[in-house]
Order: sequence, then C-alpha cells, then structure tokens
Amino acid sequence: MPDAEGHPAVDEIELVSVLAALADPLRLEVVQKLLVEAEGAERHCTSFGLPVSKSTRSHHFKVLREAGLIKQVDRGNSRMAQLRRSDIDARFPGLLDAVATAPA
Repeated sequence: MPDAEGHPAVDEIELVSVLAALADPLRLEVVQKLLVEAEGAERHCTSFGLPVSKSTRSHHFKVLREAGLIKQVDRGNSRMAQLRRSDIDARFPGLLDAVATAPA
C-alpha cells in the first residue's frame, strides 16, 4: 500500500506502471535529468523547465511518484523530486541504464 504521500513500497512498484510513466516524453526527460544527478540528489520540480502549465506539471510528477520512479518531499514551501534509483534498480535491474541512453 502506498504511503501517505502516494509512494508505493518497493515490492509494489509494477513494471507496467513504470513503463507507462516513461512513455510520456516529458516524464522520460525528467527521469533522464535525475539520472545524471548524484544519487540522492533532490531537484525542485520547476527546475526541469517543462513547457507546460503548473497543473500539468503537477500531474506529470504525480504519475512518476505513483509509478514509484520518484520520491517527492516537501522542503518548506517547495516540493522536491528525487529519483528512487536504488529501489528501481533492485526491482528492475538494468532498466534505468536503458532509460539513461534512450533518445529523449
């Protein structure tokens, strides 16, 4: 069962949900940008420069969070995104390596 923030436990992350989240070019871009960051790095959700409205951006991050690809944490009045790299690697070895080299 997802936690109070909507993050699924590692054993609840499903491949179909992960692939569906990555099927959108903007969400794929977010994950690829997080992959080049140091493990555990957090980025403000607006720092990705997505060319969409605030509500659409929020939707994209919700899809990534509910699929288990990212963890979102509140830092004061900001929401930060962090890639769940170790969780995804444990659940689906090699998937993020393929995502890192996929054309955006």
